Amino acid sequence: MDTQDGNQDSSQQRLQAAASFKAFMLKNSTKSNLDLYDHLTQLLIKVMDEHPQNVVDVIEDMSYDVKRGLFEDKWSTLRDLPQTTAAERLAEHQRLLFSRPEEADHEEELVETPLPNVSEIGFYMEQAGVGLGREEMQRVFLALKQLVESQALQRCRLWGKILGTESSYIIAEAEYREGEEEEEQNAEEAAKEEEREAETHENEMDPFPQSTYKPPPAVPKEAIGTGANKFLYYVCKEPALPWVKLPSVSPAQITVARQIRKFFTGRLDAPVVSYPPFPGNEANYLRAQIARISAGTQVSPQGFYQAGEEEGDEEEEAPRDSYEVNPDFEGVPVSEMAESLSAWVHHVQHILKQGRCTWVNLAVKPGEESNEEGEAEEKEEEPDEPEPEVGPPLLTPLSQDIELFNTPPWSSKISSALTSQHAVAVLRSNLWPGACAYACGKKFENIYVGWGLKYSGEGYSPPVPPLPQKECPSGPEITEALDPTLEEEQALQEALEEQQAAQGEMMDTDEEEEEDDD
Repeated sequence: MDTQDGNQDSSQQRLQAAASFKAFMLKNSTKSNLDLYDHLTQLLIKVMDEHPQNVVDVIEDMSYDVKRGLFEDKWSTLRDLPQTTAAERLAEHQRLLFSRPEEADHEEELVETPLPNVSEIGFYMEQAGVGLGREEMQRVFLALKQLVESQALQRCRLWGKILGTESSYIIAEAEYREGEEEEEQNAEEAAKEEEREAETHENEMDPFPQSTYKPPPAVPKEAIGTGANKFLYYVCKEPALPWVKLPSVSPAQITVARQIRKFFTGRLDAPVVSYPPFPGNEANYLRAQIARISAGTQVSPQGFYQAGEEEGDEEEEAPRDSYEVNPDFEGVPVSEMAESLSAWVHHVQHILKQGRCTWVNLAVKPGEESNEEGEAEEKEEEPDEPEPEVGPPLLTPLSQDIELFNTPPWSSKISSALTSQHAVAVLRSNLWPGACAYACGKKFENIYVGWGLKYSGEGYSPPVPPLPQKECPSGPEITEALDPTLEEEQALQEALEEQQAAQGEMMDTDEEEEEDDD
């Protein structure tokens, strides 16, 4: 009986020790939050699954692998969701371009659209070796379609793409709608009125001395729908992103843009830091460059356009600034257009040195325009009357363009000499790298893809600042003299007394001679 009781006690002690040891093995670590019991269980399972050779030698490495696997699984649940990239966000916006509204009728496809066939233009541009590529041209075409529908434009076309350091500008050219000219003019007048009120308020709060300097009269901006402001331009950074309307351009902006060279950043509100100072931000600079590029590179086949009928009576007073499509145009052979520059003409007005397409006389005040003809003729005969600037007329052949830096202004070729019957005539501008035009039969188109800078020869040298003006002329009349010393004053007084005495003696001598003569 004693032996049995002792065996029972020893077995109970072993069970208690085993339970205590198991509880010890189940105790979690304060560092890794793991327990030995589960670790040994997983380790033995790993040994049974893999049956490695010399298990006693690699048991430490296997134990480390088990711990590392638990650690990686634990942290894998805390991973953040991947962030949406800019390309994915842009693709999400562009996906809407390819969606068709359910309410759209198929009859709309038969209605004439103000948008040209951009896909066909992209095909011909690809033959010429320029353009944006098929995929981007299709996205741009849908973006232009969206612009036409949202703004109700009468005519719209792809003008081109100007590259920037941060992002680029896709540019669309459109015609002004009826009444839009008045809205823009009213907006400009309201902005000017706000500036005047702000200046008046500042002067009332802290008045400054008024300057008597009168600056030279500013060249007035051309009216909306004429000259450099004939067309309206919208820009966007990528297809499906919002279109932004550019402001109208002023002669001062064009004049300064001709004197500076600045890369575009891709931000319309970015300042233009340059010398001379540019009057505006990057949106105004972009609009000025578009006007300059259009005036120099927008060309068409000879005979495609003809002068408008409205200008028949005003040829002597103003240059032709409008044209219309010639219905009798039959096309020019591709070989002739590729060989001769006389087959191409400019259909955009030339910008004068004044910054306008039509010259304005700044010497005539606005109130003097209604004077009689006799007074106007007298003023023309005055020598100080400025000579009016006259540019080349509209539809001038390209063969009359002047070379710059010993470089021909244009380069022409045929797209393919092997299949000339299906080729197109390609024209590239050397003065505005990136400007290109093609012509095939009765079809032609212009496009610009570049940095928006004109060819400047071997290297560009910024203009030297003018010499500082002199405050006043120097000379003995206004030069301050030093005060004489006491000795110098006494010597000068003695010299004056001697001079007066000599003059008195001379007068006495003359009187005595006169008395002797009598």
